Amino acid sequence: MINKIINEEKITLGVCYYPEHWPEDLWEDDFKRMKELGFTYVRMSEFAWTIFEPKEGHFEFDLFDKAIALAGKYNLKVILGTPTATPPVWLTEKYPEVLNVSHNGVQFKHGSRRHYNYNSKKYQELSATIVTEMVTHYRDNPYVVGWQIDNELNCEISEFYAEADHMAFKNWAKEKYQSLDALNEAWGTVFWNQTYTSWDQVSLTLPTVNDTSNPHQALDEKRFFSDSTINFAKIQADIIRKLTKDQWVTTNGMFGHLDNHQLTEDIIDFYAYDSYPNFSKVIKDTSSKPLRDRKWSLNLSTVRGFGGNFAIFEQQSGPGGWVNRLEQPAPKPGQVKLWSYQSIAHGSEMVLYFRWRTATKGTEMYWHGINDYHNLPNRRIAEIETFSKEIEKVGPALYGSTYQAKVAILTDYQNSWDGEMDKWYGNFIGQSKEAWFKAFQYNHIPVDLTNINKKTTVDHLSKYDILIYPHAAILTKETAKLLTNYVEQGGKIVFGCRTGYKDLTGQPYQKAFPGYIADLVGITVSDFTLVGAYEAAPKVSLFNKDEQEALGFNEILHADNDDVEILGHFTNDYYAGEPALTKRNHGKGTAYYFGGVFSYEIAEKILADLKPDDYSEYFDLPESVELAVRKNDEKTFFILLNYASDAQPMKLKQPMIDCLTDEEVTGSLTLTAYDVKIYSFS
Repeated sequence: MINKIINEEKITLGVCYYPEHWPEDLWEDDFKRMKELGFTYVRMSEFAWTIFEPKEGHFEFDLFDKAIALAGKYNLKVILGTPTATPPVWLTEKYPEVLNVSHNGVQFKHGSRRHYNYNSKKYQELSATIVTEMVTHYRDNPYVVGWQIDNELNCEISEFYAEADHMAFKNWAKEKYQSLDALNEAWGTVFWNQTYTSWDQVSLTLPTVNDTSNPHQALDEKRFFSDSTINFAKIQADIIRKLTKDQWVTTNGMFGHLDNHQLTEDIIDFYAYDSYPNFSKVIKDTSSKPLRDRKWSLNLSTVRGFGGNFAIFEQQSGPGGWVNRLEQPAPKPGQVKLWSYQSIAHGSEMVLYFRWRTATKGTEMYWHGINDYHNLPNRRIAEIETFSKEIEKVGPALYGSTYQAKVAILTDYQNSWDGEMDKWYGNFIGQSKEAWFKAFQYNHIPVDLTNINKKTTVDHLSKYDILIYPHAAILTKETAKLLTNYVEQGGKIVFGCRTGYKDLTGQPYQKAFPGYIADLVGITVSDFTLVGAYEAAPKVSLFNKDEQEALGFNEILHADNDDVEILGHFTNDYYAGEPALTKRNHGKGTAYYFGGVFSYEIAEKILADLKPDDYSEYFDLPESVELAVRKNDEKTFFILLNYASDAQPMKLKQPMIDCLTDEEVTGSLTLTAYDVKIYSFS
């Protein structure tokens, strides 16, 4: 748990600061005002390699020594970032082999960020050197408490095709498969005459006609990218831990082709996330009941699944946008505070804002911070000041409490990575995950996002009454046994179409769909179809209620056991009248199978039949209000977040204490626009 690592007694706040961007005569006033805002932490240095090493082998620390000393003067704790996300010009000019290469063989040049590759021995060596020098210099500094490895690993690009990567992948594949026969079998190379006869022929996927790379090789490629990223982080983490026992290690982000669960478990002390809910104003969402900034509750739930409570190293504090893209309007009054509470509601113990002052130079000069260029007071500062005072009051009580959920959406990296190429199910995973998250959110049922892998146990799953596992095309015999045991012990599980027909290589079994879970759900798939892009959407009726569109993919189900209950049918097309949703009691629990892709409307209908425990005995809440629950040994906290731009009525059915005012409240109440309330029992 993060609270055992950072040694705090309350939820703390802070900010990202770049002293190298500002005249030295601004620093002390900046730190003084940070402290006045109630900040505890300041994060710096993740893009400052040239400041520390202006030329190879020559190290300078004066600038950051002064900045850290001034921060310490105001009792600010410093988090230093290793600066490997942006290698210096002298480095890429002298050692161009460190640069990343696109899938088409084009080498990326200096001028942006994240333009290196993880497997370059020279880059690993130079990164180890700068990390060693920095940690050696700052390991005894009383104000430096922790290290952030790199910055946003795999952000912006998560594929690597430099010569060093091809060579490392060959070695990775050789270690995994031991023989070419095993590799050829796993990759199905007998198809289209791709059989390898020498290890020298093996590489990452290469440009092909119609971009038709071998899908099984491409799946292994994603696993390799993740292992390469984790190995790069491990090189740095090992150095830090060898040189100091008193400073913790983390990294920030959540990006593609990276097993963040393994990273958290094996490499870092806790996970840090960068939360930018204002992206919702850039992403066009035409789906039913769009989540908008509430989608970051889904992201935060995913982060919480990596290893429990976490930190926020970049919390959006202003309008966002680069010079050339990502244009975001200013947060509405109240939204910065709302988003800060959103992070805390989902398990954050530390919130650092990005950034202290908006940059006056470079690509991010429109990615606004707390302060504007002119350094004058603004409404964002006033809002954060109000929030800081509230956290000063409730932060000690909330600190160390954990998010409470009795339902979970299962995720896994194998299907996520395989589904990137496989359009016969890959796109459905995200659609159905979001549909179910909406159903839980809008019915005020807290939910976890839980990763399932070969280490997952029945004990881990059994803390949930309900599991949702949509479109797990890759599903092994071992996983099927695990899920069967979960149901036998009393759990409820819901599957969607395209489940259980692939093995870990991404090759289909020669078994009736849905493979190894057929006995659990008591059905087989008798027919199926991908819904064509220009076809009218088929319809489905569930629980004898109104018809809903069954988008994407449809399976006609056949009940193989007398105890299978048919809960829904298709109502048109050539499979009108055929089963679409089934339910089977197995042991003490229940397994559902839906032969389609979940929409919000379909998920909500199935949710009503699942009958999850909720908090309706305590609250009557409008749809726009999220309910999050955190609990410690002494008390349960109910956090209500209003995402609406206008006031919302609500009802408190039992007397509770408003934790921000210490008043007892009950009955009909009103949440103002973007308001947050925290309640507990007296």
